[in-house]
Amino acid sequence: MDLSDLKDILRILEKQEITEFELEQDGVKLRVCRSTPAPAPPTPISAPSVAAGAPVTAPPAAAEAAPAAATDGAPPPKEDEAASDGSAEVPSPIVGTFYRAPDPNSPPFVNVGDHVQVGQVLCIVEAMKLMNEIEAEVAGEIVKIHPENGQPVQYGDSLFTIRPG
Repeated sequence: MDLSDLKDILRILEKQEITEFELEQDGVKLRVCRSTPAPAPPTPISAPSVAAGAPVTAPPAAAEAAPAAATDGAPPPKEDEAASDGSAEVPSPIVGTFYRAPDPNSPPFVNVGDHVQVGQVLCIVEAMKLMNEIEAEVAGEIVKIHPENGQPVQYGDSLFTIRPG
């Protein structure tokens, strides 16, 4: 087993969201274990960094109250806008790099003001050299594109705001 074989195995495990894998070949034993809560920490980590002005006593007070406060502290304008016009957020399903177009010489998949259909490709999030197409789950108008092209995104980060219609 060489390094490229190992990389291929790890890519497949990541893509298929396999949490445990074991292989024994030619006297070499490989065991990979991944806990499912691993993607969850990026969301709480990014939330407190947004609410950096929060007092240090707030997180120890209640573990459940701190994420709620951070969530309420950072996105209320988005939630108010979403509530008033029924807009939907498109979250990143993975950690990676956000790209608006399939390659640098192509036009973006969508722009603000474009009307999209369910299943239409909105962007690509690259993770571990794999290009993951992110599709619209609701039909409507693109109201906002949150990250810049080429910007890293975390699991759960808002990529787009879509006003259904």
